[in-house]
Amino acid sequence: MSKIAFICRRGPHGTANGREGLDALLATSALTESLALFLIGDGVLQLVREQSPQGILQRHYAPTFKMLELYDIEEVYVCAASLAERGLTASALLIPVTVLSPAEIRHQWNGCTTHISF
Repeated sequence: MSKIAFICRRGPHGTANGREGLDALLATSALTESLALFLIGDGVLQLVREQSPQGILQRHYAPTFKMLELYDIEEVYVCAASLAERGLTASALLIPVTVLSPAEIRHQWNGCTTHISF
């Protein structure tokens, strides 16, 4: 069976990409269980705890990531280098994730037949 990779590269605010990508991921989970979410670059900021987007008049959708478990989306990968570049660790994130090196991320991507970037 083919696996779909959802790749988040952008920060959570300023554009609707993050929110729309999360919505697409959740909707796709109704069609297949073969999904993986990859957060790289500024995409790791999507999962940071204690966000306050109301101050910039943005919707606070980060808690929606907690629904991934309810949708049986178990493969959530975060780039270790991206976390380190932003002074973050996995403990600063909203949900449990698998932290991988860039090489390990590429290896996991190779197991996916479709790649959707947001």
